[in-house]
Amino acid sequence: MTSSTVTLAEIESQPRTWQTAMEQAAAGISGLPAPGERVLAIGCGTSFYAASAYAWLREAAGHGHTDAMVASELPPILRPYDRVVAISRSGASSELLDAVRRLTGTPVTAVLGEQGTALADLADVVVDLSYADEKSVVQTRFPTTFLVMMRTALAGGITDEISGLPLAATEALESELPSADIRQLVVLGHGWAEPIAAEAALKVRESAGAWAEAYAIGEYRHGPISVAGPGTLVWVLGRIEDDLKSAIEATGATVEVGSPEPLAELVRLHRFAVQLADGNGRDADRPHHLSRSVVLSV
Repeated sequence: MTSSTVTLAEIESQPRTWQTAMEQAAAGISGLPAPGERVLAIGCGTSFYAASAYAWLREAAGHGHTDAMVASELPPILRPYDRVVAISRSGASSELLDAVRRLTGTPVTAVLGEQGTALADLADVVVDLSYADEKSVVQTRFPTTFLVMMRTALAGGITDEISGLPLAATEALESELPSADIRQLVVLGHGWAEPIAAEAALKVRESAGAWAEAYAIGEYRHGPISVAGPGTLVWVLGRIEDDLKSAIEATGATVEVGSPEPLAELVRLHRFAVQLADGNGRDADRPHHLSRSVVLSV
């Protein structure tokens, strides 16, 4: 098996899994939060970033109060919620299971890749994303497919914007990538794309062991730009104002602006992470110090 074969295959499957997610949501999914419900979305790592993007999108769509939290960092006092959405590819992460047990009494909808797991046993409803489950340790298609499903559900069906997502993913798979000869990657996002930027940087750290950061686009010049220079690649999810672009380029850094669709750019960054891993002598299928899920000893 050549380097990163499994991860690349899963990256390349995203147009198909996105199409399936759209159709699944358009047909109606039992257990998804109803408009007006107060919702807490929780997850660990990648699933937390997906939860954060979903929370932003749900509130922006007018569906009601939605918080996102890291499962291991629930505060001592919580607001009252009508539903918890627990997101997990493996359904086995210890911190997520502990958080769901703490939230006993609130209906739990688990969005799962692997079925029949401990989280499924704790949940009131399970949303089946097994078609987007992965063999790779590094997650790619599971979180993006989750967000396509949720965006379709929030929109009430397959709108013109939603219908174009699989094609956007296909184009992202075929597009040219920037040079991987870099010392630092910075990913910038706005609104719901800010957690997508954090997820993209995480993919690069996990896959390639590289220096990768992420910020809200408006925050970048409030300090982080001070370490930019030749060898810095600043990758923008969405649009960037001309004055900020000029300020970044004045440091000697390179600015990459691609598709206006953040999930499509995340697909490009998935590919870039593998490219960078190959250049660093790493195999994205076998990331250092990581396992498929974090299961802690009691």
